[in-house]
Amino acid sequence: MRRLQRIQRLPVFADFGENATERIGFSPSSQQDVSMSNFGVCSSVATLKRVAVRRPTRDADYAGAHWLGAPEELDLDALERDHAVFVELLESLGCQVDVLEPVAGLADAIFVYDPAFTTPGGVIQLRGAKEARKKEPAVLVGDLNALGIPTVGVLTGDATADGGDMCWLDDKTVALGRTYRTNAEGERQLREIFATEGIDVLTFHMPHALGPEYCLHLMSVISPIRDDLAVVYEREAPVTLLQELAARGIKTVSVPDEEYMSLACNVLAVKPGVVVMPDGNPITRQRMVDAGVEVHTYPASTINRGEGGPTCLTRPLWRE
Repeated sequence: MRRLQRIQRLPVFADFGENATERIGFSPSSQQDVSMSNFGVCSSVATLKRVAVRRPTRDADYAGAHWLGAPEELDLDALERDHAVFVELLESLGCQVDVLEPVAGLADAIFVYDPAFTTPGGVIQLRGAKEARKKEPAVLVGDLNALGIPTVGVLTGDATADGGDMCWLDDKTVALGRTYRTNAEGERQLREIFATEGIDVLTFHMPHALGPEYCLHLMSVISPIRDDLAVVYEREAPVTLLQELAARGIKTVSVPDEEYMSLACNVLAVKPGVVVMPDGNPITRQRMVDAGVEVHTYPASTINRGEGGPTCLTRPLWRE
């Protein structure tokens, strides 16, 4: 696999010391100055101008992080190769991709959507409930700070929240899932942080499903793909969420039961109506095409062993 190089970089404004690049996990060799305005997100479907991803590590306990079949059946060469194909697909669709280096010991660090959430003003450092992921928020936010993106809030104390429990309903409203990963104190602190930017929060309580060890995020059941369209798995979706979508005039593309576990509901909008989804989901793909959506796929069978799709693999940094 070729070594992925990050394209345009923001200058580093924080002082991390002479060993900063080693500690925050990337090399300065490809850094270039770009405008400080090149970040900010208030939509899940606007054109994805800039996005962060992280290459997978070869040095981690994937079994302990609950990757299916690890370690015996997890092909790390295929994981690296398929992730590289995913990055190249994003670049081909016009995204500026900031590729962060692997983090030893953190198998799930490849899924950069969960440890932080981007707002118009910067990034919120979240606080994970999953033991294997508790170090990720500080690592990821340190990387993003080094790219010039400021921190606008940090969850503290008993608060827990994952980015996978949040998406934008409009430019002033975030949908928040209350789950085994996002608790009441996390919701309270997030409401306060969002309020400083004039952003409201609508909360939707997720079902127990298979229990606390099974990762059921809000975005396990919904992926917005246009202002008026979302991919939804109704069987696990809160009734109040479905009612809110209907009230907003947002139509839905239904994911069939047989494609849910292959992450057909995990769809990344790179432009309104232009999406990336895991391969192997022909029914959901055709339903989106029938709804006028342009669909692109990537090889996902190995990455899917970590229960993460294209939204999980990306931390949007700039949409407009």
